[in-house]
Amino acid sequence: MITNGGRGRLSHGGTLWHPDTMRPPRVARAAFRRLSPRTRNAVLHHLGYFAPWEDGFDFSPPVLGLGERAGPPDFVGIGVQKGGTSWWYELIADHPDVSVRDGIHKERHYLSHFGTEPFGADEVHRYWGLFPRPTGTITGEWTPDYLAYPWVAPLLALAAPDAKVLVLLRDPVERFRSGLSYRLSQGAPPTGATVADAVRQGFYARSLHRYLDYFPADQLQVLQYERCASDPAGQLASTYRFLGLAEHRPDDLERPVNVSGGKLTIDPEARQRLVDLYASDVSDLISLYPGIDASLWPNFAAHAG
Repeated sequence: MITNGGRGRLSHGGTLWHPDTMRPPRVARAAFRRLSPRTRNAVLHHLGYFAPWEDGFDFSPPVLGLGERAGPPDFVGIGVQKGGTSWWYELIADHPDVSVRDGIHKERHYLSHFGTEPFGADEVHRYWGLFPRPTGTITGEWTPDYLAYPWVAPLLALAAPDAKVLVLLRDPVERFRSGLSYRLSQGAPPTGATVADAVRQGFYARSLHRYLDYFPADQLQVLQYERCASDPAGQLASTYRFLGLAEHRPDDLERPVNVSGGKLTIDPEARQRLVDLYASDVSDLISLYPGIDASLWPNFAAHAG
């Protein structure tokens, strides 16, 4: 759901426009892609287009279609960045009983914006409005930032206490490398603050403890990206069962998934510092979720078993 910064929704044939789905002339598209990420964003912002994670985005709920209703999401993915979440969300969305409205981004990011803002009944109902679906289907979102933002868990529990919560984890050192590489490629400054933010997102157990304060354990499903990549059919079947969905096999289930985020290399000594930094959190994570297989995370193979 991309909007034009309060100057009114841009629509065509009843479908919200998105920069990735707009169809200007082929030459213009090619020229646009050759621009740097920072310049592309500046152009889009000048035209009034903002993504859900950017200031200026309009969170006004979409108009309901015939036979649709809005309400709290049935499921919410909360993490992690560069962990295969788009891939897994698309596989969930492929199920015939899951509704995904064209033009609404998988990452609503709505709850990300309330770290210092009030969150009451009006904000809850506005959030519900972001989840239109036909009767008899389920719908949800997957915003990877939600895991690391400490204020989201209580807000989600208030807005959607019955939602199934999913988290897809990846070796925290490899996730750090991919996440930082992606941020830098998108124009983030190569500062200590940027690096610190990438490091912070790898403390999975610390963040999951917060969610377990607000949701019962059986309402969370914790997955490993590496296991999903090696056994997509088995892990997806588990996710469908968790969501109360019947068996289904997407046609592109076995397609390769790229979560590299870029080619950033880490000095071996710096890599070891990261391993040491995350080691106790990985141990805590395995205590919380014994199904986590540390042997799938080579940086933490010592924790296996």
